[in-house]
Amino acid sequence: MRTDDLIARLAAETTVVKPYAVERKVTLHLMIGGAAAFALLVTLLGVRPDMGAAVGTVSFWMKFGFTAAVAALGVAATCRLARPGAILLPAFWIVAAMPFTAVAAMAALEIVAAAPADRVTVWLGSSWKTCPIWIPLISAPVLLAVTLCMRRFAPTRPVLTGMALGMAAGGVGATVYGLHCQENAAAFLATWYLLGMAIVGAIGAAIGPRALRW
Repeated sequence: MRTDDLIARLAAETTVVKPYAVERKVTLHLMIGGAAAFALLVTLLGVRPDMGAAVGTVSFWMKFGFTAAVAALGVAATCRLARPGAILLPAFWIVAAMPFTAVAAMAALEIVAAAPADRVTVWLGSSWKTCPIWIPLISAPVLLAVTLCMRRFAPTRPVLTGMALGMAAGGVGATVYGLHCQENAAAFLATWYLLGMAIVGAIGAAIGPRALRW
């Protein structure tokens, strides 16, 4: 077969890719994983009993906004890195630093404002030993779902893409876990929630080269 004939045949077999196909698929799998994470939370831990009162507080929405922002940044990075040769531009890293910087600043103000005898309590809360464990566990079905989704695409930076997948999954998992957790201190979020999400990101980066291999 001549080269021109082969190219013509391959071109004839191509299909038009719908706009935002990657974004739609990633979002769908994220929702599926999020639903599984919520079912896992309800089964193992349950929703906090004071949820009705909690949603009326600023601290609840601060926590929700932080974890949701991490998830959104992970999704944005994942969708970009799904395409061959894609990189994360400096602007992304600047935007990505914003929620972490904001929570760190609030945590510092919180610690300074607390009485010296209460600072350790504000930082550790009552669940610092379990929070970094539960977030990765709750995030597991989300990470599995988005990783399976990413195998349909062609990322060329598997470690970075895996980390982005972990960032998205960890953000969603932490958001779901927040429906059970009654810790609202910024110092707690900046340490133990961040540690839990970082563990998920590290797991994603570790499995990326194997799970995302072409």
